[in-house]
Amino acid sequence: MRALNFLFVAGFLFAGSLALGQHRPLVFQSDFGLKDGAVGAMKGVAISVSDDLRIFDLTHEIPAYNIWEAAYRLNQAAPYWPKGTVFVSIVDPGVGSDRKSVVLKTKTGHFVVTPDNGTLTLVAESLGIEEVREIDEAKNRLKDSNQSYTFHGRDVYAYTGARLAAGVITFEEVGPKLSNDVVRVAYQKPVYANGEIRGNIPVLDIQYGNVWTNIDGATFEKLGVKKGGWIGVEVYNDKRLVYEGKVPFVNTFSGVREGEPLGYLNSLLNFSLGINLGSFSDKYKVFSGPEWSVVLRAAKP
Repeated sequence: MRALNFLFVAGFLFAGSLALGQHRPLVFQSDFGLKDGAVGAMKGVAISVSDDLRIFDLTHEIPAYNIWEAAYRLNQAAPYWPKGTVFVSIVDPGVGSDRKSVVLKTKTGHFVVTPDNGTLTLVAESLGIEEVREIDEAKNRLKDSNQSYTFHGRDVYAYTGARLAAGVITFEEVGPKLSNDVVRVAYQKPVYANGEIRGNIPVLDIQYGNVWTNIDGATFEKLGVKKGGWIGVEVYNDKRLVYEGKVPFVNTFSGVREGEPLGYLNSLLNFSLGINLGSFSDKYKVFSGPEWSVVLRAAKP
């Protein structure tokens, strides 16, 4: 009898562990900040769906209304999360308008719950689009929230994301299938031609003022500049020249003297600009976004 009881308990625990294992990580991103209760409300909704959910924060410090930075931060982090992770990204200046509320499934098996307003630009390119579904709010909306028009992050996205992550609904039950296309923000992709590379400045390494470009290491190598060589740099805001100069290409910030500019490959192995113990952004008034572009050329000291 004791052996049977043991087997029953062990089987129960094993089944429970399997059920818990079916819960996908749920990751939130927003421009809400943490000064009020908005993030807490979304997490409360998610926990109300299932208190076994594993909930994480990507960031809630996206600058207000900055869809482009939301797109970048999502793309920066998503590849490092396991297959099946559900991201809920809410930077939604058009809340309550006719923009679509969607869930994108990437070819890598990640899910993104978000307004279709450009937030999906970069993950659609880097991880690929497996399928897109529009959220059916008649089925996937927080109960008694129909009179709320300005907090879809809580009422629609957090609720739908939690139901998907907890296995309460399947991806197919999110809503009707859409064409495999999303709203995209236009920007300069890295291109090498005629001895120069053109690229975009998608984001700053904000804590230190380093300027990150989208020029990957393989594209940068086409310039033929080796470590210790020099790079001519032009930075434009739309068509206005903001910075022109040359920097050495080094491995680390200490490769130049304190206060001097440099070029290096960042943690994503993209070309970046910095100042040793200083802020390149502050000193030269270089910022980021889809309207910011950079041109690189090989240069002499």
